[in-house]
Amino acid sequence: MTSPAALPPEGLPGLDPRFSRLIAVPGRGVDEGMTRTWHVLDTGPEFDTLGVTPRGTILAVHGNPTWSYLWRSLVARSFAAAEAGEPAWRVIAVDQLDMGFSERTDVPRPLAQRVRDLTALTDTLELTGPVVTLGHDWGGVVSLGWAIDHPELLAGVSLLNTAVDHPEGVPIPAPLRLAGARGMLAASTVQTTAFLDTTLALASPALTPEVKAAFRVPYGSAERRRAIGGFVADIPVDARHESFAELQRIADGVSRLTVPALMLWGPRDPIFSDRYLDDLVERMPQAHVHRFEGAGHLIAEDRDYATAVLSWLAEPHRSTDATAEPPAAAWTPLWERLDARRADGATAVIEMGATGATRRVSWRVLDDRVRTIAAGLAALGVRRGDRVSLLVPPGPTLTAIIYACLRIGAVVVVADAGLGLKGLTRAVRGAWPDVVIGEVPGLTAARVLGWPGIRISVPTLPPVTARALGIRHSLADVTRIGAAADLPPTPGPDDPAAILFTSGSTGPAKGVAYTHRQLSALRDVLSAHFDVRPDTGLVTGFAPFALLGPALGTLSVTPEMDVSAPRTLTATAVAAAVRASQARIVFLSPAAILNVVATADALTSEDRTALAGVETFLSTGAPIGEGLLTAAARVMPNATAHTPYGMTECLLVTDITLDGIRAATQAPDAGVCVGTPIGANRVRISALDTDGRATGSPTETAGVLGEILVSAPHLKDHYDRLWLTDREAARATPDDGARWHRTGDVGHLDADGRLWVEGRVPHVLVTADGPLAPVGPEQQVERVDGVRRAAVVGVGPRGLRQAVAVVETTPAAKRPGLAAPELAARIRVATGTPLVAVLAVPALPTDIRHNSKIDRTRLSLWAERVLSGERPTAP
Repeated sequence: MTSPAALPPEGLPGLDPRFSRLIAVPGRGVDEGMTRTWHVLDTGPEFDTLGVTPRGTILAVHGNPTWSYLWRSLVARSFAAAEAGEPAWRVIAVDQLDMGFSERTDVPRPLAQRVRDLTALTDTLELTGPVVTLGHDWGGVVSLGWAIDHPELLAGVSLLNTAVDHPEGVPIPAPLRLAGARGMLAASTVQTTAFLDTTLALASPALTPEVKAAFRVPYGSAERRRAIGGFVADIPVDARHESFAELQRIADGVSRLTVPALMLWGPRDPIFSDRYLDDLVERMPQAHVHRFEGAGHLIAEDRDYATAVLSWLAEPHRSTDATAEPPAAAWTPLWERLDARRADGATAVIEMGATGATRRVSWRVLDDRVRTIAAGLAALGVRRGDRVSLLVPPGPTLTAIIYACLRIGAVVVVADAGLGLKGLTRAVRGAWPDVVIGEVPGLTAARVLGWPGIRISVPTLPPVTARALGIRHSLADVTRIGAAADLPPTPGPDDPAAILFTSGSTGPAKGVAYTHRQLSALRDVLSAHFDVRPDTGLVTGFAPFALLGPALGTLSVTPEMDVSAPRTLTATAVAAAVRASQARIVFLSPAAILNVVATADALTSEDRTALAGVETFLSTGAPIGEGLLTAAARVMPNATAHTPYGMTECLLVTDITLDGIRAATQAPDAGVCVGTPIGANRVRISALDTDGRATGSPTETAGVLGEILVSAPHLKDHYDRLWLTDREAARATPDDGARWHRTGDVGHLDADGRLWVEGRVPHVLVTADGPLAPVGPEQQVERVDGVRRAAVVGVGPRGLRQAVAVVETTPAAKRPGLAAPELAARIRVATGTPLVAVLAVPALPTDIRHNSKIDRTRLSLWAERVLSGERPTAP
């Protein structure tokens, strides 16, 4: 049944009726000789009224079963910019025929017809360039079809969750499979509102009833829902489908697009998973990509996509390397020193086994292993730029695999097991590797949780087990094939090399991308600053540095420990590793140090003699206080103790020794002193304004409280598929040709150029008296007898936050709640910060990797609940 187009009813939330238009369009294809009427949202006529000439047009196409209402925030935001006199883009958001409030034609409209329909509309509107397409769901495919057909008008493409290709042999997503099943299609999509209901339920957080009702308005009867079923039926599941050829034409055309592209993605989408994002990125490598963790299929309802799109359009340069500094002339590959020692029979790597067994691998064997694995992976089809996720504990095997991947230009993806299964799953799916190499536990998780990638097992497994886990090859297969294969050409300095995931202690773990040049720069600064020589030797109880031994050309040893739980490392295990290697440098994570100190009483005289030979001890990843560092120094009495400041994005920024920390205790500064910049590194401070935001121009002026900015040759290249995060990290940084990074940490520089860290920017308390960084008050609280560790967090509205101290006590509190009155009184006297409450907990929530990064955001919410009268539970 046909029905005419109409204007939407007034009063729909967020929809301004001024922008609704009905357009009579001469038909094409199946509509030849007829006129079809479209409903569109169009800011153009109102721009004319304002006398505004837009920069160009955004052509927005909805998917199934939504309508142009999906784009209401973009329409409103763009028009508001025009009213404010800012550069603005005209927005034309269409209701596809048979959808929304456009004409119901009762004519089948396969994909090719949909693309013709859109062209007929834009021809009628006499649309001129520049045009940027924007599409979601099946509208993404239609918009891309229009884009490749109009290269003379096209200025860019932008996409929300969509797909242009489906892998052969992989079932289509379950919701679509169910909706399209024989006997179910009409019932789920037309006769009932089930498909529409399911789609609206995919928004997170849940849509308001008013917004849900607005999405339903055009689809109030089965007759008006016929095209919802038609769209589902038009999904080309195989080459026999009438729309398959058109979809293939569009997919091929997309691969030839060179215009700027933007992809905004909701990874919690049961229909368009990261599999489809990865395909689109491969077709359009020039695209900026941002995955909104936690967002789903209706990403336009979950996140502020409109600001992202308009910000992208406002940028004069949108290439992915726009902020990159000119390449330095000098560069040597990370494996250069491994190559140099390829004939050396001396030990390169030692692995301390759980049963006391020690495995030693020589430089000669390690180099041969690296070369055969590299050649084998290449022979099996692993190419430069392919991502390889490694689920292998530190040791000789992981070392060989990593250097093999680097040799052939594959991108190593390393996610810490300390993220936990949920965090690890999120990280692996986010990176979407082409290959997964792992031990059985990791490969089992990959199979059960549906992680992507061809799977290669480190051990050789029985055929039945290998099939059950979906394993294509074993590492033995790879080396056997590699023994008879040639190595491919090595990658260049600015090719991607690695994606290292952050600890997840300050939000979802982020993939930090490094080039070969940047990894080599990290090697060089580490070698120079700590004077690493071939005979130095490293004991590495901190996973990121466990892999640098071969790059540094020195022996490295991994002590006996559970790398997914650094607190399992004991003083005895460190001593055994030092004794086995005669290493003079020991790297430990903050979490590991705690247990090393706690287990020092178990050291034998032989252990203590070995540890007395250590010359340098360091811990990085989180600042270490004087007390803990002093205790660790007693375990290694002749070592110079260092605690460098850094982060996954820039592993070494500043450094300070124990003596330096002791000297800093005489200074009046608040926070943790982390020393001065290493080598060519630089530090600036962006001052906090009265609202606690880092808006000040970057400065070296002493005493300015603000966000810490860093620059270094080994600073990361970018965040993986987090364009908006990258953009914020580079916001208002010095324009000096170098790469800079906003760390998210807050602190200040003193008159001697030392950096003091005072917390995280999101943890700053915006009080009536201005911003208050938490670390200074926490240090004052921790000086009180009976307090082991403290966090100062805020409660109340922003701008009027009140400080609350949450403490771990000695002895530990039996249950969470208000601190004992006498302890609370001593704490209030000790700190100059007014406290509205003092709460005690058995243990503060911290990250696994460092065991020192307190989750203040979580504590703040917990304190709000407790002080509002809820029964105290563990935070």
